[in-house]
Amino acid sequence: MEEAKSEILQGTLDLMVLKTLHALGPLHGYGIARRIEQISGQVLLLNQGTIYASLVRLLQKGWISAAWGTSENNRKAKFYSITGRGQKQLAEETENWERIAGVMARVLQL
Repeated sequence: MEEAKSEILQGTLDLMVLKTLHALGPLHGYGIARRIEQISGQVLLLNQGTIYASLVRLLQKGWISAAWGTSENNRKAKFYSITGRGQKQLAEETENWERIAGVMARVLQL
């Protein structure tokens, strides 16, 4: 039986991207997607369109920055980094997520 793959809410993916960049430093889009997949135990599978839409949103909000560099296989790639504003947003969103998760846990125990 094939394991069901989860869909990701837009804001949740943005939070995961910010956390990944915060934890690992500058990464290219492919590296960010693979790391999120790895951490999720392959439950979340991200296609290029999904991850790059998130990166565009985060760039527009000023929560990440981008610079061209060379990937591990010597190809030109855009590397993304979390900004100071992104660090602040990550802290706020993490606090909000933890609060909501706590509420959901209480409701599900009813």
